[in-house]
Amino acid sequence: MGLPWPRLWLKRLWVLLQVAVHVAVGKVLLTLFPERVTQHILSLGQQTGMAKNPHFTHDNWVPTFFSTQYFWFVLKVRWQQLEDMTERGGLAPNCPVVHLSGQRCNIWDFMQGNRPLVLNFGSCTPSFLFKFDQFKRLVEDFSSIADFLIIYIEEAHASDGWAFKNNVDIRKHRNLQDRLRAAHMLLARSPQCPVVVDTMENQSSQRYAALPERLYVLQEGRILYKGKPGPWNYHPEEVRAVLEKLNN
Repeated sequence: MGLPWPRLWLKRLWVLLQVAVHVAVGKVLLTLFPERVTQHILSLGQQTGMAKNPHFTHDNWVPTFFSTQYFWFVLKVRWQQLEDMTERGGLAPNCPVVHLSGQRCNIWDFMQGNRPLVLNFGSCTPSFLFKFDQFKRLVEDFSSIADFLIIYIEEAHASDGWAFKNNVDIRKHRNLQDRLRAAHMLLARSPQCPVVVDTMENQSSQRYAALPERLYVLQEGRILYKGKPGPWNYHPEEVRAVLEKLNN
């Protein structure tokens, strides 16, 4: 059960105020103290790999912080998190997803007996792609005891949204075909596990509060591990620790 609508909207209004103040203060500080604020943002970028990503300089992404597009995206993520009802040990939502062939199925269709199923939610964001090889090593190292599924969700940094310079040029998905085309780009990176896309109603993203990227481990229909939301807290190494414990 989610929050009652009156309470949910009160919380949304409170979050709206928080995000508005955050953006307004951030914009003022970035104007008055550009070097200090830039260093702070770069320190956060160390957690996501952005500061180490050879394809980006800080000029490609730091100036986008506290923009109008930044405001709307952060607000969307925060509002989504208000409706996050998943919890460790709880029942995993069996949301509909779509194969790259266009065939519809459900998340539970990828569970096999008591084998863990690792869910990797994301899109062509710099932080998701930067750690993609790290996720692939998980697949290589643990495919004998676990199954893996990438769920491609709406773009976090669409070229017509909160865009970073030098990023993959993908516009917001207007229809399912747009989302399928975007997800096909991951195939060039040899993901070594099935790739599906979220529905255009964003059912998986909503139920798992997955924006902009997030990791889960399911087992026998329940949530064994629930990662924190990315990009700052997107950590494939935590999934590795979970799987190593199961393997032992």
